[in-house]
Amino acid sequence: MKALNLTTRPPRSPRVRLGGYTILPRLLDKARAVIAGTAGEYKYNNPNDGHFFRFTGIAPDALMEQVKTGAGDWDMLLWVNANTPLKRTPLEISQWSDWTETVAFNDVEMREWFTEQIKRLNPAREDLRGTFDYLDLDDYVSFGGVA
Repeated sequence: MKALNLTTRPPRSPRVRLGGYTILPRLLDKARAVIAGTAGEYKYNNPNDGHFFRFTGIAPDALMEQVKTGAGDWDMLLWVNANTPLKRTPLEISQWSDWTETVAFNDVEMREWFTEQIKRLNPAREDLRGTFDYLDLDDYVSFGGVA
């Protein structure tokens, strides 16, 4: 699987789903870019990625090792479903993914940081609520878009 160059374009939105999972396609993009040395400022196994790892019970190092095999998205999804110690039903995956789309910064320090980031990106924006909103907008602006 060819890695994206995350110095020239962002990974997929955290909202994009693979097998019902949010975060996973973005996580795969970042893992492949880390392996290729093209991750830029993107971090693999950051706090947002941690939601996926906690939900599935898969270790970040184990997923990275599987990505190193060159497996495409479909094969990675099959691997995730076969290797998660926390077997989840499609309903649980759907509910978890819906929840991840609503996650906001939950402590005072992170809320203050979020407020500063919104001021940096566009202080007039009133529609930004959570982590995915911030990530999507930051990705867009980082590669030339106007907030």
